[in-house]
Amino acid sequence: MKHRSIDIHVPVLARVEGEGALELKIRGQQINELRLRIYEPPRFFEKFLEGRNYYDIPDTVARICGICPVAYQMSAVHAIESIFEVEITPWTHDMRRVMYCGEWLQSHSLHIHMLAAPDYLGFNSVIEMSADYAYEVHRGFRLQSLGNDLISLFGGRSVHPVGVCAGGFHKAPSEEKMALMLARLHDAIRDAEELVKWTASLDLPDDEQDFISVAMRHASEYPLNGGRIVSDRGLDIGIEEYEKYFAEHQVAHSTALHSLLEGLPYLLGPLARINLNRDKLPQAVTSTMDATGITFPSRNMFHSIVARAVEIHYVILQAARLLENYSKPEKPHVKVTAKAGIGFGCSEAPRGLLWHRYELDGMGQVKTARIVPPTSQNQARIEQDLRLSLEHLGLDKDEDVLRLHAEKVIRNYDPCISCATHFLELKVEHHSHTEPVIDETCSLEKDEEKIRVIGIGSPFAEDQLGWKVLEKLRQEYSKQTMED
Repeated sequence: MKHRSIDIHVPVLARVEGEGALELKIRGQQINELRLRIYEPPRFFEKFLEGRNYYDIPDTVARICGICPVAYQMSAVHAIESIFEVEITPWTHDMRRVMYCGEWLQSHSLHIHMLAAPDYLGFNSVIEMSADYAYEVHRGFRLQSLGNDLISLFGGRSVHPVGVCAGGFHKAPSEEKMALMLARLHDAIRDAEELVKWTASLDLPDDEQDFISVAMRHASEYPLNGGRIVSDRGLDIGIEEYEKYFAEHQVAHSTALHSLLEGLPYLLGPLARINLNRDKLPQAVTSTMDATGITFPSRNMFHSIVARAVEIHYVILQAARLLENYSKPEKPHVKVTAKAGIGFGCSEAPRGLLWHRYELDGMGQVKTARIVPPTSQNQARIEQDLRLSLEHLGLDKDEDVLRLHAEKVIRNYDPCISCATHFLELKVEHHSHTEPVIDETCSLEKDEEKIRVIGIGSPFAEDQLGWKVLEKLRQEYSKQTMED
């Protein structure tokens, strides 16, 4: 067995949001190479924001992700409001929390029923799974639809909503609509309780690991829209101190940055949140959770699916409580006055803490922006988990078993790859010598002061620029060689 050589290449990861691949090389009883390769083209949203007015920010950043747009809006408005020294009303605080509950509900429901459950039940897709688990699949659709409708109440639509603004909301839902929503939330409690029990009954691997949990913590509530950043290793900082402790770096195999906490990978997301905030959950939630026999805090990453179900139970109860005595305000937002400054915003997206930093000028226009999404922060932890989990499983297992287990580990994090691929450095080199360079039409020239253009593309992405430039270079090089 010591001479066994396995190369596992998964060119397209299924049942995750975005475009990623897995490359794994095993030699004997050792993993020689392991890469979670993110090849989706970077999207440069931070650069798009420069020069825009502050009121454009929430609707622009919402388009970073179709699954968690509310998270981007919330972190953004928190940062803007901190610069403008805005104090929102209690109504806005509560209704933003309700809207965020909708996002957690739809995102977690999608992951559990459509993306993760097939792994634990032996199916390749939710389509196959629905033949034997029709009730569970329909439950997933019910819960996801409820979450989408909660978002739509405040945002006008569930995908890329447009209702959030600095100071509050553009429009408040009517009391009649809220009464109907409240009834639906009460009806969904049974689904949520069943879901917690069902996820705990799945055949989850026993795979305890030592990892760092990081999440927000609020003095009086389970973290959604505010608080401090804490870890289970003693970290306790304000969101404005984030850059002092967390560092991003580029890796060659990914268009997503990796993040480390004082040099070490760390975990964000539902398991980390419950590990650090179990005491902030209401008794109705902890009673259902404890009845499963799974103990939190947990060191088993595969308990993440149960943690998501627990949070679904929580957000349904939380939204129902906040809407119990709903009254439409006369104005859904307070007045804001633009001023120059630097502001920070951080909230708990479904996949973990989402950190924003903006610098605005005196007119409220963006000078600089920085966004750190949760999936890019989790990427180093995913690679660490893959190595430890595969070694725990046994590297002598059949190649298909190893591949499927590796995919299960990755999907367990519910990575949102489109969010993560937000940055890549682009260097433009100016040359004044006679070395052949490429001009903007991709032809080889020897003229002075031409610009070297670098194209980046992927065979799996819609953007084929890099491959077209490469082919043009080959043609030009062949032509020049023949002439010489």
